[in-house]
Amino acid sequence: MRAALTLLLLLATVNAEHRGRAYVRDKVCQEFKTLGKENFRTLTIIANSKKYSNATFEEINHLVHEIVSLAETCCADSADPSCYDDGSSALSAKSCSKGSPFPAHPGTAGCCAHEGLEQKLCLAALRHPPQELPRYVQPSNEELCQAFKKDPKDFADRFLYEYASSYSEAPLPVLLGSTRTFLSMVSTCCISPMPTACFLKEKLERKSLSLLTLMSNRACSRFMAYGKDKLTFSYLTSLAQKMPGASFEDLFPLSEDAAEVFSQCCDSVAEDCMQKKLSEHTAKVCAALSAQDERFADCCKGKNLLQDYFCISALPPALTPELPEAQKPTDEQLCGEDAARHAKRYLFELARRHTNIPSVFLSKLYDASEKVREECCSAKDASACLDSKRQRMGQELPPFLEKANRLCRQYTELNFLDFKKRLRESLAQTMPAASLEQLGRLVEQRADFASTCCSPNSPPLFCASKV
Repeated sequence: MRAALTLLLLLATVNAEHRGRAYVRDKVCQEFKTLGKENFRTLTIIANSKKYSNATFEEINHLVHEIVSLAETCCADSADPSCYDDGSSALSAKSCSKGSPFPAHPGTAGCCAHEGLEQKLCLAALRHPPQELPRYVQPSNEELCQAFKKDPKDFADRFLYEYASSYSEAPLPVLLGSTRTFLSMVSTCCISPMPTACFLKEKLERKSLSLLTLMSNRACSRFMAYGKDKLTFSYLTSLAQKMPGASFEDLFPLSEDAAEVFSQCCDSVAEDCMQKKLSEHTAKVCAALSAQDERFADCCKGKNLLQDYFCISALPPALTPELPEAQKPTDEQLCGEDAARHAKRYLFELARRHTNIPSVFLSKLYDASEKVREECCSAKDASACLDSKRQRMGQELPPFLEKANRLCRQYTELNFLDFKKRLRESLAQTMPAASLEQLGRLVEQRADFASTCCSPNSPPLFCASKV
């Protein structure tokens, strides 16, 4: 897996400028020779599909061909010392040419306004926003074998591209392990005399790795969208809604621990970072919460910590408990040294009193609380500013929370057809002048939002744009 780091250096062309261009070339060539051309190529497909997750297969193919050819040519013993640097400059120039076959990016034109090393570094830093709703759907065993037997190399390339671009926020080592075992399964089972039994056995064996890919892609998408501090908050409120009886002191350290895991492992090239640290985190969650909640205890009974984590993350919200009104933070707390923690505590209290509010709504409240502190704590009369904000929030927040809570509670409790029927009835009452066509459109919009964004594992950027 050390090669992954080198490949990223190659893709960044001269990422280690201060160490000198020869250093980059030597590292690339060392790993090219160690891995061999085909393994190097596989890693190049995965890394580029991750980076340019909205590119076409053909665009990725062009780029991979050029990168592998550059390494193959410039790592030969007889190659000129300037070969690598000249070749990477030619790649940059090709990226900037009209009708470039490489992945398109809105920032390319800005990079191409620069020259030399600055242009290379600018191009290397470009990446596509992730696909927050993975598009890869695994075909049936028969379809897999049909495509594999028709052209094994094309099958492998297309699978690597589709899988890596769909789960582009999963760490590179996780993607590499998951794709490698999948292709091994297909190549083994498609020539087996009993393919059905073979696929069943192999899928069971790679279940933990498949779950790790899914879970790390979700978590790292959230980490990339939110940053460490907001991810801590998001994880905290998710736990609060699953276990509203637990205290802030019980859950906040676990939330900080989860955010630390993802901050360390989402960009790590260490082979077992995510698997090892996520397992350790799950053990802490189980030790702290199993005795307090039967559902957590059931999830923690498994022998595989990654599957336990998946079970916990998939738990639906608990029933909302009867709790007194949440205590609002004082002016001193909101503008003091520990202001962020006090704000998190208050929003934690709201989350455990409205267990069905989706994460995206709570994240909007988190942003709003930060904005209030920013505006008011530096104002001449901080108390008057905060009082004004509190008054407005007192008017707007309760109906906002109730509306979001009701929508997602109904989605969770009803089957989809009954949910849409209830939506239509509710909208018809609140909008008696709306036409049938308008009602139908609104029902579909809200049903689509609920089906994607009421889940605790909802995609953060996509859902934020839909609120």
